[in-house]
Amino acid sequence: MKTLLLIEDNDEIRENTAEILELARYKVFTAANGKIGVELALEKKPDLIICDIMMPVLDGYGVLHAIHRNEEIKNTPFIFLSAKTERGDLRKGMELGADDYITKPFDATELLNAVDSRLKRVELLKKQLSPNLDGLNQLQTESSNANVLAHLVEQRSVNIYKKKQVIYSEGNHPLQLYYVINGKVKTFKTNDDGKDLVTELYSPGDFLGHVALLQSGVYKETAEAMDDTKLAVIPKKEFENLLNSNWEVAHKFISLLAKNVADKEAQLLNMAYNSLRKKVADALVTLKLKYHKPGNELFSIDISRENLATIAGTATESLIRTLSDFKSEKLIEIRDGHISILNEKKLVGLIN
Repeated sequence: MKTLLLIEDNDEIRENTAEILELARYKVFTAANGKIGVELALEKKPDLIICDIMMPVLDGYGVLHAIHRNEEIKNTPFIFLSAKTERGDLRKGMELGADDYITKPFDATELLNAVDSRLKRVELLKKQLSPNLDGLNQLQTESSNANVLAHLVEQRSVNIYKKKQVIYSEGNHPLQLYYVINGKVKTFKTNDDGKDLVTELYSPGDFLGHVALLQSGVYKETAEAMDDTKLAVIPKKEFENLLNSNWEVAHKFISLLAKNVADKEAQLLNMAYNSLRKKVADALVTLKLKYHKPGNELFSIDISRENLATIAGTATESLIRTLSDFKSEKLIEIRDGHISILNEKKLVGLIN
């Protein structure tokens, strides 16, 4: 059961409001002034605070300031409740960090909708979303500001790239965010000797190019289509407006970025320290995890040996020899250029 703290100096309003909230199955603590309210907030650590503005001892603005100064409760959702309807009061409350503002008189539905909306947003921020378009779609479904994301997804142009066509190049400034409608994309870096190192693979539903946009820098790698590929394009300005107008989306996007960075670090460490057989096995298993379609028992992929070598982080000749060994050991099958995984369990065993 969610706990709420109601801070209101008017006895009748406090009792009636608490009763409405309790009927909605919330556990409600009440305080008759701001000082008692802050003390209760520190003691009970409620899931949400509803607070009047004009109160004796300590007004609502002072309560909010005190809440934000305490590390244990500073992120508690906060709703102002007041008869003051002037625009300046609303602006002041929001500038101080309030999450919502309800004016008296209010009806029960308005109050409960505001509370429910704020609690759902807190739950949304706690969720771990997938680092691809599914994460955005989940936000779009669950966020109360879903109309912003709906616009992001629906109002887009589409670019079509041929196999081996460059989407963006290392060192260029980003102008847009991309996500994959169909096809495959790789990003890679090229060293001084001209050798490519694949840093990430993208499949339908993944977005790319966001790192440079978030860092306000340049692309640190080159993106290239591995197959004929269709990408949706979101202009840089539109992406920035999304982040600036919806703090939940911005928070989650940065969390997804952090996960991508951690995954990339793990990949680079594996490539640095793994043996040749481990590198090739890891590349094959990674491809299966990325591109295997549910419902297909056997995973098969048509990929050039050069691309597979850059994913594995090895020379093409070494890769071909290792694939031949894997074929002899009946770990994979190679037919007409397609590689099929026959024994994933043993491939995974080579990695671990």
